[in-house]
Amino acid sequence: MSTLRYGLEDKVIVVTGGSRGIGLEIARELIAQKAKVVICGRKQDSLDAAQEMLGAENVMTVQAHIAKEEDVEALFSTVMDRYARLDVLINNVGMNLMTPFIADTEFSLWQKIIETNLSGTFLCSRRASQIMRNQQGGKIVNVSSIAGRKASPGMGIYGIAKAGIEMLTKVLASELAPFNIQVNAVAPSMVRTEFSKPFWSNPDLYEHIVKTIPLGRIAEPMDVVHPVLFLASDAAGFITGQTIVVDGGATAI
Repeated sequence: MSTLRYGLEDKVIVVTGGSRGIGLEIARELIAQKAKVVICGRKQDSLDAAQEMLGAENVMTVQAHIAKEEDVEALFSTVMDRYARLDVLINNVGMNLMTPFIADTEFSLWQKIIETNLSGTFLCSRRASQIMRNQQGGKIVNVSSIAGRKASPGMGIYGIAKAGIEMLTKVLASELAPFNIQVNAVAPSMVRTEFSKPFWSNPDLYEHIVKTIPLGRIAEPMDVVHPVLFLASDAAGFITGQTIVVDGGATAI
């Protein structure tokens, strides 16, 4: 838990995919910052476990599949019924299934990865931006990946989806600027979560990966949490359409 303060007290903040990994750590820090946090996820048992771990009164869970319009509408309706406003949306949901060769990939797998990463981010951002336009203010922070900037083995469709998220960030930022809505993204390299455990838990593979990172380690969840919270804060009020790369210098060499 950080001693840094971001001025997010009483802000209503939705974190998609907030029941585990980076999303859970974002939610945990937002709770410490005394924000009003709403986390969503596909599985109710995972949400229940997250709520028990977080153990706070200022968190609400909503079961939702963000690639389904009706679930997204229900999510934001629940938020508005409870709080009557939305200050920040953090689009954190991400998933990948290894795809060695796109040319040999089933269309159904393409759809699943694109829908979860890119379409879900679009649907949530669309609904949130409608609310924020009426409020004349708000912030959207998208969690992207450096996989969207560099082709990597097994990460092809995931990388395409994340590249789409970065362009979606720019387009939304341009369109929503007149309404005092800032839209930005954070693009981490590998982060030590269950999502990436098959990579960092293999000593030989980990050593190979770390050799490509000037800072000599992979990212920890809090390395991503702080840039996200900065972009969600008033301190980033004149920043929009940007992506902060959090990769230990990997893309600088």
